[in-house]
Parts: sequence; structure tokens; C-alpha cells
Amino acid sequence: MGKMVRKVGIGEDEMVTVSIIPQPAPTPDFADLVRVSARIGCLSFGGPAGQIALMHRELVEQRGWISEEQYLHALNFCHLLPGPEAQQLAIWIGWRLHGVRGGLCAGLLFVIPGALVILALSMLYGFAAHLGWFIALFLGIKAAVLVIIAQAVVRLAGRALNTIFKRAVAAVAFLALFVFNLPFPLVVIGAGAIGWLVARIRPALLGPRTATPDTPAALLIRRPWRYSLWAVLIGGTLWAAPMVLVLAMLGPHHVLWQIGVFFAKLAVVTFGGAYAVLAYMAQQAVGAQHWLTAPEMADGLGLAETTPGPLIMVTQFVGYLAAYRAPAPFTPLVAGLLGALLTTWVTFAPCFMWVFALAPWIERLEQARLLKGALALVTAAIVGVIANLGMWFAVHLLFREMHPHALGPISLALPVWSSFDWRAGMLAALSAALLTGRKWSVIRVLAVVAGAGWLLAQIG
Repeated sequence: MGKMVRKVGIGEDEMVTVSIIPQPAPTPDFADLVRVSARIGCLSFGGPAGQIALMHRELVEQRGWISEEQYLHALNFCHLLPGPEAQQLAIWIGWRLHGVRGGLCAGLLFVIPGALVILALSMLYGFAAHLGWFIALFLGIKAAVLVIIAQAVVRLAGRALNTIFKRAVAAVAFLALFVFNLPFPLVVIGAGAIGWLVARIRPALLGPRTATPDTPAALLIRRPWRYSLWAVLIGGTLWAAPMVLVLAMLGPHHVLWQIGVFFAKLAVVTFGGAYAVLAYMAQQAVGAQHWLTAPEMADGLGLAETTPGPLIMVTQFVGYLAAYRAPAPFTPLVAGLLGALLTTWVTFAPCFMWVFALAPWIERLEQARLLKGALALVTAAIVGVIANLGMWFAVHLLFREMHPHALGPISLALPVWSSFDWRAGMLAALSAALLTGRKWSVIRVLAVVAGAGWLLAQIG
């Protein structure tokens, strides 16, 4: 049977060429699903774009376990949910093939390899963060991360800002965060509400509507309320269980409770991918909670870029250091491990609940015009959010000193120009040349600029 070629948008990247396979193969054995899911989890470098492309190649093109149409529907569905869309896509595929146990298998194996690696790196960082050679290595890594964020802004803007109205929303979102320091959730919720309203009264402002395939009437009429209700009740109970234990044993003032509450809230506002929520996480973890410094936050993102799995795994790094530095009544290492595990649980456990509860409604969500309008403007606002993140990283990487300025509701921390770090500037320029000019892979660039950072430190 012949194949047709089709280009598909996959989130933060622009396009991926895929081959449409009309008929999926028979459902694989559960053991085969475990084996392939473990392979995907260990090879899922490159952020959500690379991860989604990897799953397409492994599951649609090579094995035909999922049809092209099912894959595209599921991808659109996952973009509507909070949390890492690549992991949720893996959960849905597992659920589609082997029910709840398949979803648990695919989702857990997508996260566990990267979680173990970044936990080990977080432990090393906790012990070595103040050593000169370690700081020098991470100066290069942070410079590369700055370029990676800039690439994310350009790619997402090219895909999402296809009307003047959307560009205006992105600009307003950037100013709201960078100039007026408005809370990230308020910006996202406000953009969604405006998008919902615009989709109802002036949908032309959101650009041309994309056609969705017709859904059989039987699927639209079916209402699996009982299945969804049980998924929410069981998933919500399991999600909250560790927090109840922490509250009962340590109380509401312990750092583990504060970590759990913060990242549980974060788990329900992470629309638009990891880069979108990092600005809010950095704002709170650095500015409000004082768990990390701004350079350490950049270091954590650099670690997450070098490991497989979702980029939002950087939350584990933050949770580890926050608990490591306020360990009582535990030792620092034990407290750090508990903080990392709790952070990972409250961040990723909701993904299973969202997918299991809403997967039976995937076809109905494809027809939700107003919901799509809301998400279209959320995505536009996310461009401004990521731009704010890039600006935040840039000023803290390239300048050693900041000077606060306030005028009414405007509050800015502007760099002191005489404090410019020429080493960071050179490493950022090298990273840009390798990533955008030579098209090197992220892992290769990170290795090169880390070594270059060490060499510059030896110069003095």
C-alpha cells in the first residue's frame, strides 16, 4: 500500500514531514509496548518537537500501532491540556493501545529515565555548585540556553502570530510581565478569556479557521461521564496523597509543603510548553521564595536541556535545592531527595489524570470552536511570556549587577552597563553561531561551550 507525504506542525518546532499510513497494525503485546516506551524515554532528547517526532517515527511510521489521523487528533488534544504535551501524547497512545495500564506504562517510562539522570545531576550540583571549575562549565551552558530560548521565541512566533491581533496580544503579554510584573497565571487566564470572547464575536481576528475532520455522530453522542469521574476522583486522590502526608507530619510551614503547593499550582497553568512556565517559576523560586539565585535557575535549565524527557523536569532541580538548603529535621541529602521526588510527583501525576479523564472526549474537543479560540490567544500570549523569560536570562547572564528602577506601577531592574561579562557574551555568540549557523545539535553545542567556558576561566 502506498504512502502519502504530509507536513505537520508539532508545537515549538515548525514542521515535520511524516508519511501517512492508512491502516494501523494490530494492537501490540503489552511487553512490546513496554520495550518501545522504554526506548522512547531514553532517546527523547531535543525538547517537545524532537520527542513528538521521535514518537511519530517509532509508533506511526515504523510500527503502525497508531494511525496518522489518530496521532494528529491526539496531538491537538494534548495541546489543550496543561502540562508537557509530549508526555501526555505518550500517555494517550499507551491508553489507546492497552487502556489504563498502557497509559501508565508509556507515561512513566517517558519520564523516569530523564528524572533519574537529572536527580543525579542535581545531587552533584548540590555538592559542587561553589567549585570554580563547575561554575566555569556552567557559564558556557547558560550561554547556550539563552540562544535556545531565543530560537524558541522565533519558532513559536512564526507559527502562532499569524494575525496583527495575535502579535498585539504577544506584545502586551511581554510588557505585562517585563514592565509591570503581573503574575503569569493572570496573563494566561486573561488571554484565554479574551480569546474565548473574540472567537464568539469576531473570529476573523484569530485568522482563518482550520478544517477538522468530520466526527461520527455516535462518538459525539456518547457521554462517558462515569469513566471520566472515576479518573478524576482516583487521580486527584493519588495526586494529593503525598501532600496530605507532608501536612500531617511536618505542618504547613515546612519547605516540603511549600514546594508541593507551588508545583501543584504550576501543574495546572503550564499551557504552552515548558519555556512558557519557566518565567513564572523563575520569578517565584528566585524572587518570592528565595530557593535559588538567578544564575542557579539558569544552571537548572542547562541541566534539563542535556537530559532526556520533558524540559519541565527542571522543576525537580528546583525542588531538590530548595529542600537541600532547608533540610530540618532531615539531613540535606535526604531532604533534597524528598523535595525532588515530591516535586516530580505533583508536576507529572496530573498529566495521567487529565488524559485518562478526557481521552474519551477527544473527538468532541476537536469541534470546540470557542475553546480553540481561547487556546489560540493563550499561545499568542505565550510568545510574550517566553520573550520575557529570554530577557530575564539575558540580563542575569550578561551583567553582574542590576539596578532597580520604579515609576508608579512600572518596576524595572536594569543592568549596570559597566558590569558586562565579556566571557558570557563571547560564549553566547559562539552558541548562536553553532546552533543557528552550523545547525549543530543541542547536546553537541552544550558540550563545546561548556569546555569553552572552562578554558576562558583559565585565562583569567
